[in-house]
Amino acid sequence: MEKQDIVIVRYGHREVRDYRVTGHCGLVARAFGAKKMIVCGEKDESLVTTIAGVNKTWGGKFGVEFSDSWRSSVTKLKKEGYKIVHLTMYGTPVQEAEKNLLAEKKIAIIIGSQKVERPVYLEADYNIGVTSQPHSEIAALAVFLDRVQQGKELEKIFSGAERRIVPQERGKKVLNPKEK
Repeated sequence: MEKQDIVIVRYGHREVRDYRVTGHCGLVARAFGAKKMIVCGEKDESLVTTIAGVNKTWGGKFGVEFSDSWRSSVTKLKKEGYKIVHLTMYGTPVQEAEKNLLAEKKIAIIIGSQKVERPVYLEADYNIGVTSQPHSEIAALAVFLDRVQQGKELEKIFSGAERRIVPQERGKKVLNPKEK
């Protein structure tokens, strides 16, 4: 399977209420291979600062952008060839849609922070449920990204890292690859 181009669209971010959850969505998206997150809602520069700090320390170039309108963001992404995936507990089970999604080269994933309006469901190429039970968008995003990339994202090496964890059964070993 060839590497997919993955973008996250965070629907309805509210700075004070959603900062931590949106920040964690960004961290998961970055760690699991997405290239950027478009935040539709209130502009929150602290998200940019948080992600930039993680990129600096742990490597990579994951970006955060802001948009006033989910609809204009989705329209632009569709014109660029992205298939729109809306993660919702009401959608087709991920395990049933997985095979079709593996063939998609460009995927934009919409994750909500508030009640999602009906037009989002209609604009999406896929409405996908990770489970049909109430759950966190952070968990849904992680499970979906793992399924659609078949675990390959777990082997990703981030360029430009100031630190790198050396996996081991016990203890913590962190290297600074820039030190000789």
